Amino acid sequence: MIDPRSQATRASYDTVAESYDRLVRSSLPEMPFDRALLAVFAELVDGPVLEVGCGTGRITAHLGGLGVEISGVDLSPGMVEVARREHPGHRFEVGAMQDLAVPDGALGGVVAWYSTVHTPTADLLATFTELARVLAPGGHLLTAFKAGDRVTPLRHAYGHDVDLEVHWHPVDAVADAITGAGLTEVARLVRAPHGPEKGPQGGLIARKA
Repeated sequence: MIDPRSQATRASYDTVAESYDRLVRSSLPEMPFDRALLAVFAELVDGPVLEVGCGTGRITAHLGGLGVEISGVDLSPGMVEVARREHPGHRFEVGAMQDLAVPDGALGGVVAWYSTVHTPTADLLATFTELARVLAPGGHLLTAFKAGDRVTPLRHAYGHDVDLEVHWHPVDAVADAITGAGLTEVARLVRAPHGPEKGPQGGLIARKA
C-alpha cells in the first residue's frame, strides 16, 4: 500500500501521461547544461543503470543512446505505459523509488532526474539511502532537482487538473542527504532557469565508496 500523498501523485501522472510526453519529449536539445551532466554520468558509470521516477522514458532513452545499459521504474502505470510504447528498446516497470525491487549492490548507476520533486526535504535521506543500497561499490548516482527552499501546490499542469506538491530543495540539503546515505559527492551544477522554469535548477553526481 502507498500513502495518500503518493496515491494522489500517481493518479495525477496517470492523467497527464500522454500530454506530458508530447510537451517534454523534445526539450532536452534546448538544455546544454543538462545534456552535459548526463554525458558526464554516462562516461563515469559502469554496469547496469536504473532510472527511478523515469516518467515517459525520455532520459532513459537519451542515456541509452549514449551507450548506457539502462532501464526505468516509475510510480505511475500511465507513464510506464507511454514509456514502453515510445521506447520499446528499454525495460520499464511500475514501482516506488523508496522501495526498489532490486538486490543490494546490483547496479552500476542510479538516475533520479527530478524524481524527488514530490519528496519533502526531510525525506531525502531515506530516499537516497534506498538508492545507495542498490548501488555496487564504485557505482554512481545522478540526481537533478529544483534548487530552492519552498513547497508549491500544483493544481493544473500539462492541460489537466492535478493534485501535486512540488518541493524545491536547497542544494546543500540534497548534498547532505546524499552524504548521509553513504555516498561521496563528485560534482554539482546549479544553473539559471530556462524557458518556463520558475527558479534555479540543481544537479549532483555522487559515488559509492
